[in-house]
Amino acid sequence: MQSLFCLLLQIFIIVLIVRAVLSWFPHEPGSFLAQASDVARVLTEWALAPIRSIVPQTGMFDLSFLVLVVGLLIIQGAVC
Repeated sequence: MQSLFCLLLQIFIIVLIVRAVLSWFPHEPGSFLAQASDVARVLTEWALAPIRSIVPQTGMFDLSFLVLVVGLLIIQGAVC
């Protein structure tokens, strides 16, 4: 059970990183990058939205991503 949790946690961290990287590139609606970005957004927004409401946005940077990834890495280090 613990290994399944660790695997899901690792996959979620990867999806978060993919979302961040894809946000740096412009993509046309309907393209592969747009579809991948939409999937990553749908899979991660439920975790980022509550943090975003607490952590203030600084200019163009959304620090909720950083807070979530660091928190997940701490959990991963403690559990896995």
